Amino acid sequence: MTNNLWLNLPVQDLQASKDFFTSIGFRINPIMGNTPVSACLLVGLKDSVVMLFQQDMFKTLTGAELPDLSTTAQILISIDATSKEEVDAYASKVTLAGGVVFSAPKDHGNNMYGCGFNDLDGHKWNVLYMEGMA
Repeated sequence: MTNNLWLNLPVQDLQASKDFFTSIGFRINPIMGNTPVSACLLVGLKDSVVMLFQQDMFKTLTGAELPDLSTTAQILISIDATSKEEVDAYASKVTLAGGVVFSAPKDHGNNMYGCGFNDLDGHKWNVLYMEGMA
């Protein structure tokens, strides 16, 4: 049975990406995954893993070219929040850390409140508070 799911993302500037993600609340995994071409980040109470790889290393691992994320979207990665205030705080932290909020915090109906942002490399994320689910 599968125990965990890891997200692997290509980045242009590993240090800048580590700084961005730690600024918005992710943590560096102190045990594994940190090399000159990679970083292992942990997020959430269950320590979900987000691996960052320098773009050349990511291309080697996948055997594929990278899309232009300024004009395409392949995935929307979601993070749950425990309150509307936490969603608002994420949006503020993202902006301060150099990311771009492409969808300001707002109600989305069905007891959902959230925002969407691009990280430094254009990967798309959203932060959602779902009333009754926290």
